[in-house]
Amino acid sequence: MKRIYKYLLLFLVSLSFALLCQYLYGYVAKHQIITTNKAPMPIGPYSQAVKKGDIIYLSGQIGINPQTNQLISDDIEEQTNQAMQNISAILSEIGLSLNNITSATIYLTNIDTFEEVNRIYSSYFDDYYPARTTLEVSRLPKGAKIEISVIAHK
Repeated sequence: MKRIYKYLLLFLVSLSFALLCQYLYGYVAKHQIITTNKAPMPIGPYSQAVKKGDIIYLSGQIGINPQTNQLISDDIEEQTNQAMQNISAILSEIGLSLNNITSATIYLTNIDTFEEVNRIYSSYFDDYYPARTTLEVSRLPKGAKIEISVIAHK
């Protein structure tokens, strides 16, 4: 009789572990692809954004006008504004705003434009500024002067 209880207990523990693993795997593995026509469509094999749990990872945005699919202009200020508008459009697709951004990475082809970019970037936030990294890079897609990628939290 003890042997039956022992096997029954082992079976129940195994079943509980299997159900727990299935639940955790299902939670971790689920993701949602975010797409909107209010921001430029990807120019390569990537998504505009991916939501996993409460975290949203946005692909880098450059100053492409979503209607023309071309850079807004050659001006760093206009490209910065357009990139921020693209980010805002993607976030609004799932009911979020720029205030949900927790981290940003800015890529510049000319670090001398840092102050201009800061002035424009900061105008999109009220009292709160996300964590941020800014890097100078040699080139960006489509000849852009700036690319901004962000991580947001719901």
